[in-house]
Amino acid sequence: MRDDTRRWILADQAHCWHPFTRQGEWCAPDHDPLVLTHGKGVWLWDSEGRRYLDGNSSIWTNIHGHAHPLISAAVRAQLEKTAHISFLGFTHPLAAELAEKLCGFFPKHTLERVFFSDDGSTAVECALKMAVQYRQQSGEPQRGAFVAFADGYHGDTLGAASLGGVGRFFERFKHGYPVTHVRSLDELRHLDVKEIAGVVIEPLIQGVNEMRPWQAGMLAELRSWCDQTGVHLILDEVMTGFGRTGKMFACQHENVIPDFLCLAKGITGGTLPMAATLTTGAIYKAFLGAPENAFYYGHSYTANPLGCAAALASLEVFEEEKTLENLSAKIGQLRIGLAALMAAHPIIHEIRQCGFIAGIELRQPDGGKFPPASRVGEKVCQAARAHGLLTRPILDTIVLMPPLCIDSGELDCAIHALGAAISSIPGIHAAAPFKVPSPRLHIRH
Repeated sequence: MRDDTRRWILADQAHCWHPFTRQGEWCAPDHDPLVLTHGKGVWLWDSEGRRYLDGNSSIWTNIHGHAHPLISAAVRAQLEKTAHISFLGFTHPLAAELAEKLCGFFPKHTLERVFFSDDGSTAVECALKMAVQYRQQSGEPQRGAFVAFADGYHGDTLGAASLGGVGRFFERFKHGYPVTHVRSLDELRHLDVKEIAGVVIEPLIQGVNEMRPWQAGMLAELRSWCDQTGVHLILDEVMTGFGRTGKMFACQHENVIPDFLCLAKGITGGTLPMAATLTTGAIYKAFLGAPENAFYYGHSYTANPLGCAAALASLEVFEEEKTLENLSAKIGQLRIGLAALMAAHPIIHEIRQCGFIAGIELRQPDGGKFPPASRVGEKVCQAARAHGLLTRPILDTIVLMPPLCIDSGELDCAIHALGAAISSIPGIHAAAPFKVPSPRLHIRH
């Protein structure tokens, strides 16, 4: 190991605190984390000079690849002008242009207003606060509660965390908004809606719930229920936005327009932190008039010019490189490759795919789950590094969500690396009486 690598690791282990990380294991003397230093396209390099395919798009953010020249040039050009301008009491050209472009993806007189913030959690937080304040200023102050779906994930700020349905993350933080969790539309239809301001959902597919797609048509049915009950529909497209599902936004698959649309992660192509909450003109009007009607909420770096520059450049890349038009063939290749992977490995219990998002669930050959202490998903992802692939599991479901710019050969490399990693883990191919469960591929087009 190089001296500088060792120095960086020791400094990290002495002072850094990583997200969703068992720090005791991270800081153990025998643990040598990867020190990633630079990237190009779908590839990342560590401080030892080894190359890895970015199989989860740097936690689902990277769209067009690392160090994309057009996005980098746009950020550099803005940096020559200014790095930051307060959006409180001022505006700047790039924020106005970006808001106009985001609203332009939807029919006129639908989503007309954009509130910028910093990340997915704050995009959701904005929607929740807007929804509650709207009710207070529209004669329905009793409607201050929300509905969310079991096993969902919407962020870690207090309001967003109160929506979370994953107990290991959120059980100790249930002190935000009053929230009812449901598992289906049938459960939703039995609720008394008198106190409900909005229902929040990850459209088409739940991310942290091991990449589980919703059934086709569910989102359109939910929109219809919201129209009937007067409940606002809040779509958390932090993961699914910007091409991940095969369209620019997941809601476009079922021609659904939400009352609030929460965007982050891929909004800047994975280059800078930024988020946006889109809402309707009707909701916006309730915040006009008396001074106390204003939305008193914001962040120091709201509408940061560098983030706006990156976001506008990312949208330009979508057009210039025909990203969405070229994605259909890659989605098909991913489906075929994962089916072949499943056929070769009995411990792949189910593959859940929605567009260019895939979850590969590992179980014992008899269909039973591995004991949690086995941490099979983690072992497979660790082993994949030796084959040039970086990704992370959700329990024993391996996530494969590469940048949309990946080419055919690189995609084959990622799938091959997963297969090699699975084959390399001792003890997970059970030799007990062998009964292959019916293979299942859950494809959400």
